Amino acid sequence: MGKTDQELREDLIRVCHSIYQKGWAAANDGNVSIRFPGDHILCTPTGISKGFITVEDLIVCDCDGNKLRGERDRTSEILMHVMIYSLRPDVHAIVHAHPPVATGFAVAGRSLDKALLPEAIVNLGAVPLASYGSPGTPALSEGMRPFVSEYDAILLENHGCTSYGRDVWEAFFRMETVEHLARVTFVAEMLGGAKPLPRAEVEKLFAARPRYNVNSASCMRPGMPLVAEDPTDTDL
Repeated sequence: MGKTDQELREDLIRVCHSIYQKGWAAANDGNVSIRFPGDHILCTPTGISKGFITVEDLIVCDCDGNKLRGERDRTSEILMHVMIYSLRPDVHAIVHAHPPVATGFAVAGRSLDKALLPEAIVNLGAVPLASYGSPGTPALSEGMRPFVSEYDAILLENHGCTSYGRDVWEAFFRMETVEHLARVTFVAEMLGGAKPLPRAEVEKLFAARPRYNVNSASCMRPGMPLVAEDPTDTDL
C-alpha cells in the first residue's frame, strides 16, 4: 500500500531537516521534491532554511514546474527537477544539496569515478561531474542532461550534488553515500593515493545488486568507475 499525500509531505520535511542537521545545506540552500501521481510535483519553496521548513511551506507544481498551490514561491531550481522527472519515469523524488566534501570535489572539477568502496559501487556505480550552469537557469539542467539517464547521482561543477530515486529516502541515502565516498576518497588521497578495486571484483559487485535489492540506472562503463587496471593521469 502506497503512502498518503500527507505521509509523503512529512517524509519530505524529515529529509529537509536531516539535510540541514548534516550540514549539507547552509542558510537557504538546497531543494527537494517528490513526484505525486498525476505528475504533480511537491517541492520546497525558495528562500527558506531546510532546517526550519514546515509542511505548510511546501509548494505543488505541475509537470512543467508551474506553481499550482502554496503560499510561497517555488524553488528557483524547479527546472532541474522537471528535467530529471521527464527523463526518468522510475524516479519519484529528487534531493539537491551542497554536502561539503562532495562539493569540494565538484569545485575542484573532479568526479567521484574510482571503484573504491563496495557499498558505493553497488548503490551508485560512479558519480559523474556535470559542467557548470548558473543556478536557477536552464543552463544548470543542460549540463546534467547527458548523465541523468545513466546515473543516480551527479556532481555539479562549482555547485553541489543532485541525487534521485524511487522515493525521497532513497534519494536522500544516495546523497549520503556520495558524501561518504567523497570523504573516504579525500582521506585515502591524503594518505598517498586511493587504490581502486580490480575489474573482476567490481563486476561481481554490479552483478550482486539483485541480492541487495538495488535498482540503479548505472552500469559498468569504461572508466566509470575506474578500476585497478585502468590507466590514471599519472600513467599517461
